[in-house]
Amino acid sequence: MDRIALTAGALYFIVLLRAGGTFAVGWLAGAGARRSRFADRISSAKFQRAERAIQRWGAPVVAVSFLTVGFQTAANFLAGSMRMPLSRYLPALFLGGAAWALIYATAGLGVLEVLGRLFAEQTALGVAGVAALVLLGCGVIAYRRRRTAAPHSAAPAAEEV
Repeated sequence: MDRIALTAGALYFIVLLRAGGTFAVGWLAGAGARRSRFADRISSAKFQRAERAIQRWGAPVVAVSFLTVGFQTAANFLAGSMRMPLSRYLPALFLGGAAWALIYATAGLGVLEVLGRLFAEQTALGVAGVAALVLLGCGVIAYRRRRTAAPHSAAPAAEEV
């Protein structure tokens, strides 16, 4: 239990720094954009309504974003760039970050323990499992690249005919 608590505490500290830093960078980027040539676009009524909605309702989105993969950085950056008040952002950061740290500490340590036992007891099976995961990852990447490249390669053929 001490190992999980120590890992969760370290991960919590890391996520607070990372997400809080992303929020701060977003805040600075938003401030810079408000002084740039985009200032007239940012001051439009539509943008102002979106900004007020994020300031008011964005905290639950920020908190839940920690349970996703790949969305949490965008959510924290947008919360900063849209000037979400700290009184709303910080509770979302603390709750979402705690959930993230606990999930990764418990599940992450569990996976590492299983992999450690697998490699210690049946090394060949462990190596085969890792190789299968690497091949699966490469296959997914290749499939996605082909799928996104297919419409681009089909378009010139249609123009030539």
